[in-house]
Amino acid sequence: MSDAPVFTPSQAAWRPDAAQWVNRIAQLSAQLDAEHQVPLGTLWAGDPVPHPRWVAVNHALATDMGWPEGWHQGQGDDAALHVLSGNAVWPGMAPLATVYSGHQFGMWAGQLGDGRALLLGELSTPVGPLEVQLKGAGATPYSRRADGRAVLRSSIREYLCSEAMHGLGIPTTRALALTASPLAVRRETFETAAVVTRVAPSFIRFGHFEHFAHSRRPRHHEVLAALVDAVIAHHYPHLAEAPNRALALLDEVVRRTATLMAQWQSVGFCHGVMNTDNMSILGLTIDYGPFGFMDAFDPDHICNHSDDHGRYSWNNQPQIGYWNLRALAEALLPLIPGADEDTGPVMAVLQGYEERFPAEMLARWRAKVGLATERPEDERLVLDLLQLMARGHLDFTITFRRLCSFRSDLPVTDPANAPVRDLFLDREAFDAWAQRYQARLQAEGSVDAERAARMQRINPLYVLRNHMAETAIQKARMGDDSEVQRLHRLLQRPFDVQPGCEADADFPPDWASSIEVSCSS
Repeated sequence: MSDAPVFTPSQAAWRPDAAQWVNRIAQLSAQLDAEHQVPLGTLWAGDPVPHPRWVAVNHALATDMGWPEGWHQGQGDDAALHVLSGNAVWPGMAPLATVYSGHQFGMWAGQLGDGRALLLGELSTPVGPLEVQLKGAGATPYSRRADGRAVLRSSIREYLCSEAMHGLGIPTTRALALTASPLAVRRETFETAAVVTRVAPSFIRFGHFEHFAHSRRPRHHEVLAALVDAVIAHHYPHLAEAPNRALALLDEVVRRTATLMAQWQSVGFCHGVMNTDNMSILGLTIDYGPFGFMDAFDPDHICNHSDDHGRYSWNNQPQIGYWNLRALAEALLPLIPGADEDTGPVMAVLQGYEERFPAEMLARWRAKVGLATERPEDERLVLDLLQLMARGHLDFTITFRRLCSFRSDLPVTDPANAPVRDLFLDREAFDAWAQRYQARLQAEGSVDAERAARMQRINPLYVLRNHMAETAIQKARMGDDSEVQRLHRLLQRPFDVQPGCEADADFPPDWASSIEVSCSS
């Protein structure tokens, strides 16, 4: 273990009170180690980086956490910068790298763990306990011969996307800060290091449960049960009196995951690496690697250049969500008496996903096209629109946003409908669809202005497109962090028209199609 210095800031500098650090994960790890000789992780400390600098600070999140304005700018004291770069700790922190296992690209990968993540601790805040984690602070016992670093490129993407997802109302880890260092990091080429400070109620993953379920240590099922009990006690207290806690936890996670998958699909978001170790037990979006928001709509779109077979394409994400839930269910089987994968209570819970996801998805499609009531023909209406969009490779975000202004009180071919109609090369096919859409709207007495306002609250004007992130990355590499900060401000309000940001809502440039993102970061 490397020893990071404990900063004692000057009186002018602010730091969280040491008593605010709850550190329940570290306590649970110590308990499991004492009782079963199987800890949840290893107390650790970051490897220092030279000459860190702030790239971005999330003032809104810091305010929610109860941190004062200027918390990161002590007078003549850069303690916060060093702490959130992995160079030091504040009093009360208990840095820990956790161990987990998992399936990667459908194959059992065995033991994994926080290879480049470091949990600084759990902090009491006005919005509840939050875990604070560094990504890129150096090697840990679970780095598997890697350097434990993150590069500026991927760190900017994670910082911006986690906040973009929050702006869209999609459950996600948050990003509190981003720091950079001139430290060289070798990937395909030499790049520079960066550290993202991530915040979430919990970073516990499906893989934590898989790790203890697949362990061959004596009494490992008792350790698994202790983890289930801890997660329920801290995050799902309403399940405490359930007849079988493990089954109740699985049911809760199934429901949250089904909702999350529908939310991803509805904004054209592709995660890229939906391994079981990247799935949150709270139904959060975690681990932003080779993600992407679709430009041209293609149901088989693959955002991860490393995904040779398209396992994690946009179209496959809902099914992969189910696959991962089955892996979690298998891990919990030892705690569910009489469980049988084919006919027992576990399968009944998993079947809830097959019911909940389609219902969640259809509800979101209805909302995206402005339908306020439900009719049997709605699903066909939406699917036909998606097929037309796919056939013409229409921009996903722009098409739905322009549909907000569709006039149902005018002929489909009226110039007022040109902004959306002109997107479709096959005008005849669109006109036929639009007439059905128009009839459906009129049947429910839709008022155009009211419907437009509703649709504009669910169809974003701005998403983090790859070319936008790439522009910010290139500027930051030259020492100009202004574009990172500008995009962060923009993406906090993705549904609102923001003057001067017209280009951010426009079609991507031609060079955007050549951008490739992969698991290398």
